[in-house]
Amino acid sequence: MATGFGVLALSAAFLLGSSTNALRAADCGNVAGPGLDWSGCSKTNIMLQNSDLHGANLAGAHFDSTDLSDANLTSANLEKATLVRAWLKNARADGANFAKIEAYRSDFSNASANGVSFANAELQRAEFAGAQLKDADFQKAELGRADFDKAVLTGANFSFANLSRATLNGAVIDGPTSFGAAFMYLTRIEGVDLSKASGLQQAQVNLACGDNTTILPSWLKAPSGWPCPPDDKD
Repeated sequence: MATGFGVLALSAAFLLGSSTNALRAADCGNVAGPGLDWSGCSKTNIMLQNSDLHGANLAGAHFDSTDLSDANLTSANLEKATLVRAWLKNARADGANFAKIEAYRSDFSNASANGVSFANAELQRAEFAGAQLKDADFQKAELGRADFDKAVLTGANFSFANLSRATLNGAVIDGPTSFGAAFMYLTRIEGVDLSKASGLQQAQVNLACGDNTTILPSWLKAPSGWPCPPDDKD
């Protein structure tokens, strides 16, 4: 009798697991919608502009070369997703989780991404021009040659991030923004008001590229090597 119960239990567990896997597979085939589960799904090279993915679970999903322009990604979870060369221009992504994503050369320009996490993300050459990034977390992110021209960075955290050759020209920093231990080799900070920045050290400023319009915290001074020559974008 005990053996019979064991067989029944194993059968029930198998059926439940099969049902769960089938549901997950069905989720990957579902159209975009709030709160859906596309975790681990492949959604590359498709048009998802204006899609409502509010609160969706997109962890580990693949969006390489996908158009998510004007999409609603508010509070969505994209941890470890791949978004290489993806378009998120004008997207609404406040409170979303982009931690550990791979998003080389992706376009977040003019996106609203306040309070998001980009911690440990791969964002080399990503475009953030004009984006709203208040209180965004970029800790330990790879941001080489990323463009933050005129982005709002008030309260953002760049601690231990790699900002080498990144462009912050014209970025808005109206409150505490942390640059503690960030690598700032040839980071373009011309025209940036860093007077309220925290964690900045003279050694970081010496590596960066500012000019007479750069405003530094009172304890730092402009290096004699400023301004830098124009950057070779290649």
